Amino acid sequence: MHTFYGPFTQIVTLRGLSLRGALKDEQLEIITDGGVIYDEYGYITSVGKFQDLVLISKTQNTCYVHIDEPLVLLPGFVDCHTHACYAGTRTQDFAMRMAGKSYLDIARAGGGIMHTVRATREASLEDLTDLTYARLQRIREEGITTCEVKSGYGLTVEDELKMLQVIADLKAESSIGLDLVPTCLAAHIKPPEFESQKAYLDYLLHELLPTIRAKGLSQRVDIFVEETAFDVENARYYLTKAQEMGFDITLHADQFTPIASRLAVELNARSADHLEHSTDREIKLLANSNTVAVALPGASMGVGDKFTPARKLLDAGAILAIATDLNPGSAPMGNLRWQASILAMYEKLSTAEVFAGITFRAAFALGRQDRGTIEVGKRADFTAFKLSDYRDILYQASHQQIIDGTWVKGKVF
Repeated sequence: MHTFYGPFTQIVTLRGLSLRGALKDEQLEIITDGGVIYDEYGYITSVGKFQDLVLISKTQNTCYVHIDEPLVLLPGFVDCHTHACYAGTRTQDFAMRMAGKSYLDIARAGGGIMHTVRATREASLEDLTDLTYARLQRIREEGITTCEVKSGYGLTVEDELKMLQVIADLKAESSIGLDLVPTCLAAHIKPPEFESQKAYLDYLLHELLPTIRAKGLSQRVDIFVEETAFDVENARYYLTKAQEMGFDITLHADQFTPIASRLAVELNARSADHLEHSTDREIKLLANSNTVAVALPGASMGVGDKFTPARKLLDAGAILAIATDLNPGSAPMGNLRWQASILAMYEKLSTAEVFAGITFRAAFALGRQDRGTIEVGKRADFTAFKLSDYRDILYQASHQQIIDGTWVKGKVF
């Protein structure tokens, strides 16, 4: 059985656009009065003018769903960097930053990530599941159909496995309306019970990562490389060993100092995320690699720092994705579309560049090339907006009520 939806006022397919570099709005394919057909497995079989698809549908066993209001259809959004699984709050940290304390000042004073670690360790599996489920429901209501979720607030084998089990359980939950991509960020910071970075990373390599592989809880490993977290040499050691074990790797890079993106390129990481303090040297290295540069505008706003140099990265030829960094400390606001529109205004990004950054380019950062565009053979992951003009999607970025619904592999939410 095939399913046929239409006619949509506009379908913004995003097909045919380059994976890397700058994009012009004139390059967008906009199908007016369009339709889309997908099969029982949730993969697109046809997309085009509605009247043309009517003829095709008559030759198939097709369920037709008529659209009788103005709707604009886009590929489902992809948030490729979140910390949505956690317990507790960091209200005090936020107030301290507003009063002039820096992110690093707060971390040195014992706040920051360790505050969330303590709360997450104390939370039961059930409570942590309920908290995470509520956040993921809000994420889906923002038009996101694929969401990466990191561990990293446990920092023990038991608590990291608890976090990853929560993510796995929610991934299997049919009502969640999201495809979740789990990432092990146990190397978030060194917990105080370990004397050295190396000792803690060896603990993860010998005690945690083999269990994660055996249980199939994650295929990705992340590390935070920064003054208050892990240095480059220890990060290189850890990530190299993780790759040898079969994990994909990604890095928190250049958030406060321009050091880690070079390592990301050296190790052919899937992505280097943050990049607020990347210089021309790092930009050039990223542009000449397949490592995705992931901008996190919510973190820039949350700590009062500059934005990722998105315009320079695109003009140099880099692959730029945009994500929320949803977390309890530096980026509690979420809302991918709103964050992306603000980044676009400050960095002078085209609508095409924003859409690419939150769809197929973000999907590439996760190794999920089966989604992010509306074209034959791709997953039927869509987001529909109660609009007549696609440009209103970013113009009305703070208005969730314009979202009509989402499809995840053909299932409607």
